[in-house]
Amino acid sequence: MKFLKKLADFLKFHQVRVTIASPQKKSIMKKLLLHDTLSRKRLEIVPEDGNKFRFYCCGPTVYGPAHIGNFRAFLAQDFFRRVIELSGLKTLHVRNITDVDDKTIRESIKSGVALKDFTDGWTDQFHEDAKKLNILEPHIEPSAVDHIPEQIELIQKLIDKGNAYISEDGSVYFSVSSYPKYGKLTRIDQRDLKAGAGEKANDADEYEKDNVSDFVLWKAKKIDDGDNYWESPWGDGRPGWHIECSAMAMKYLGQTLDLHAGGVDLCFPHHENEIAQSEACTGKTFSQHWFHNEHLMVEGNKMSKSLGNLHTLADIIKKGYNPDELRYALLAGSYRTKLNFSFDRMNEARINLKKVSNAAHALGGIDSYEDLCAIAESDSIEMGLFESSWTALLEDLNASAALGELFGSIKKLEKRLVNDDLSESDKKICRQGLSVIVNAFGWTLPEPDSLKESVEIPKDVKELAEQRWQAKCDNNWAESDRLRDEVVALGWVIKDGKQSYEVEPVK
Repeated sequence: MKFLKKLADFLKFHQVRVTIASPQKKSIMKKLLLHDTLSRKRLEIVPEDGNKFRFYCCGPTVYGPAHIGNFRAFLAQDFFRRVIELSGLKTLHVRNITDVDDKTIRESIKSGVALKDFTDGWTDQFHEDAKKLNILEPHIEPSAVDHIPEQIELIQKLIDKGNAYISEDGSVYFSVSSYPKYGKLTRIDQRDLKAGAGEKANDADEYEKDNVSDFVLWKAKKIDDGDNYWESPWGDGRPGWHIECSAMAMKYLGQTLDLHAGGVDLCFPHHENEIAQSEACTGKTFSQHWFHNEHLMVEGNKMSKSLGNLHTLADIIKKGYNPDELRYALLAGSYRTKLNFSFDRMNEARINLKKVSNAAHALGGIDSYEDLCAIAESDSIEMGLFESSWTALLEDLNASAALGELFGSIKKLEKRLVNDDLSESDKKICRQGLSVIVNAFGWTLPEPDSLKESVEIPKDVKELAEQRWQAKCDNNWAESDRLRDEVVALGWVIKDGKQSYEVEPVK
């Protein structure tokens, strides 16, 4: 004690300041770096107002069931939201419903159903599928039809500013030449725009536009629209597709958003047009960040009706897979590259989710998303063995690297558990770290192997399953699908592995 006192007096006399470093927590309170389509750079995700990160996602057009390509976009956006909320940020997430456009009107009339009843039914189906895929609900979900007054007001401002004009039939067009920065998102020059790049209001009105690249803001009523029209200062009609998102985004998020998201197919012309009409109206930057995901391929081919590969969630479930396996498969690759969906990928997803489930069970389960977000908002979260997986996610949502690190960490965990080399404190930290990764990917884990019940499989189901496996091995896909459907009809599902299969009762 005398030595310590003398040392303290010496340091005080010589004005030496000593800082004793306490063991540092491995913190989850880090910022995500995310690629920005406009600047072509990775930018740090930070809310402009210092409070909530405000972002807008282009939602579904509700004229039929969403297919898995559509859901790749919604899952990428959900993944993004989960990662930033788990890093401690609060969010304000707006995702719209497009319930009036050419397709919704055409299909509702063809079905003999009023537009609202028709789109409400498909909106409910979308919500049901999104819930099965564990997609977080947006904080605000505006519909285009409910915001027609806001769209009319925005169009009038553009007319008053000289950025839009009224054609002879009462349609209103945005003048692309009035906005010199048009094309900055996709690097397209106005001189390169060809006839047809701008959306037409009616099939025969292209000569009523001042320029072939101008796009429609308000479509004058036509016979094919039936009763689907609204009053406006320029005559009866309905809004163009692009104006809807600008009006709804700015109403709920302000004139400048923190981020705007959508599939890469929306870059041109939809997002280019949103930027032009919004910035021409306000004179301000429309969005600080643009987040786009690439297309989904199916078995190496582009999705199309002619190829019959526009799978819906219902189709995937019918084949014996569950929504969590689809979620895993659609998030497993980089959002910035084309992803090839295949049923081999689904089989891998099933196996890998079981590995994660077994690890989670060994640690006592998974903490809830809500609890983790609450901790992250006010404190740091220790990740333990799973720090490297989280770090990968913060580097442009690098799912591939994160999953590689995750399974490497699970192997280390298993080894330490076998060697009894993990204290209760370490287990708690590892549980928390694994919980963060599981919740970031949004998985609901299957039952671990240790809790799997032994169930007697009926003889006829066994025989059908074996016949189906043989058909699959022979590449007789039609027969394989037919036999799988028979098994499902009997209340069982076939779960394929690389070398064999399992049969389980439908839950």
